[in-house]
Amino acid sequence: MRGFEPETERMMSANEANWDQRTPVHLASSFYGVDGSREPESWFAGYEWEDLGELRGTDLAHLQCHLGVETVALARRGARVVGLDFSTESVLGARDVAERFGADVSYVRANVYDAVAAFGGRDFDVIYTGKGALCYLPDLPAWADVVFALLRPGGFVYLVEFHPLLYSLGVVPPADGAGEPLLRFDYLAGRGVEKRDATRTYTDGPALTSARVAYEWRHGIGDVVTALAAAGLTIEVLREDGALPWPRFGDMARGEDGWFRFPDSSPRIPLLYAIRARRPRETSA
Repeated sequence: MRGFEPETERMMSANEANWDQRTPVHLASSFYGVDGSREPESWFAGYEWEDLGELRGTDLAHLQCHLGVETVALARRGARVVGLDFSTESVLGARDVAERFGADVSYVRANVYDAVAAFGGRDFDVIYTGKGALCYLPDLPAWADVVFALLRPGGFVYLVEFHPLLYSLGVVPPADGAGEPLLRFDYLAGRGVEKRDATRTYTDGPALTSARVAYEWRHGIGDVVTALAAAGLTIEVLREDGALPWPRFGDMARGEDGWFRFPDSSPRIPLLYAIRARRPRETSA
């Protein structure tokens, strides 16, 4: 499925190297709770489980899974789960995380655009992805074609991703320490790839000593919906939500569900969105 220009391949390789460097920092951080201080299920909003439905006995692939914390939670719901990530260090870390939690998960190291070959032609009932994944995809239509190819007829992809508005406010706190939600980056796509100083990651921990550049591609919700629909998938659910699983801004407060929201006195703005899109069942002629 790959067919990118050499410069795009170079930028994806730079991102892979950056995530190889981030992974040890993330494993040592308290952010993901891989030491047992946080349950994997806490990374899911209540509506995610509602939209995913019964997973027991399903074949499920988690694309761009990083440390596999959410992958573990999906396996605990009874799905037969395989995770995929392009970072060798992330896959090694994810295998260790799964062992720590006693979860039966397998992992494959591959670029998401190579997922069909990497899974050896295996297909799935459910594809799960998101929360910081799509910004590393240079070509959404090609990604959507991969997702379609991985799904069985009647299967669906469930995407939960940071809202473009949150990206424009900044997913990672600014270096100057300012914590207020101000527009800092583009909301809309159209300017091409963004080169980012990724010396520091979004968790606690030290600065990276190498591979400190990352490249991101901005994708609006309309771009995502259009790519999925053009690939042949039917959009069933589209949600926007104002909560995050960690306190990105200083005045966010933890709710009873463990997620963080702005106070009632603040404007209500979307920080996450979710899409469920299904591959149609095949009909006989």
